Amino acid sequence: MPACPHCPGVKAALNVLLQEGAIASLEVVDASTGIERAQALGVKSVPWLQLGPFQFEGAMPLGELRQWAERAAHPEGVKTYFFEMLKSGKRAKVEQAIRSHPQHAAALADLLLDPETSMAVRIGIGAVLEELQGEELTEAMVPKLAQILRMPEPRNRADAAHFLSLMDGAAAFRLLRDCLDDPDAAVREIAYDALSKSPL
Repeated sequence: MPACPHCPGVKAALNVLLQEGAIASLEVVDASTGIERAQALGVKSVPWLQLGPFQFEGAMPLGELRQWAERAAHPEGVKTYFFEMLKSGKRAKVEQAIRSHPQHAAALADLLLDPETSMAVRIGIGAVLEELQGEELTEAMVPKLAQILRMPEPRNRADAAHFLSLMDGAAAFRLLRDCLDDPDAAVREIAYDALSKSPL
């Protein structure tokens, strides 16, 4: 976009990544003339870019872009992206990524298993699930949450039960029913409260 002072730098950096083979292709859209295409991509401010499933806004140096391009090709990349977005308060980016790629919801469960995941990020995960509730987009989390429910740490089991309480579907409610026999009182209480409000 001609009026954007940062767009030329981002474009130049992406061209470097293209020449290096770090990205396979590059589509450049001028939001001032390609309005329909920009709207279809969900562009709300510039510079805006997408690397694989990751979307970013604002100026980014070449090194950071190269790092995210590498992460986009790695299975752990989605987890890292969700962590960074939730840590910086960009919850909508996580919601948008899951709406586009529901299988990526499993990365939210992976964050629960990471000791580096702060309480703020855990709260952000809950907020994402609340926003997506009823859209059946988070089913990819269920198998991993079931795994967490078998862990010895009560806090992890309580978090898993809480997140299951924010999800719809028979599989989630089956796991919550199992939580009624959990040795930890907090886990049992979360499950009981969720099931008492459920139509299933």
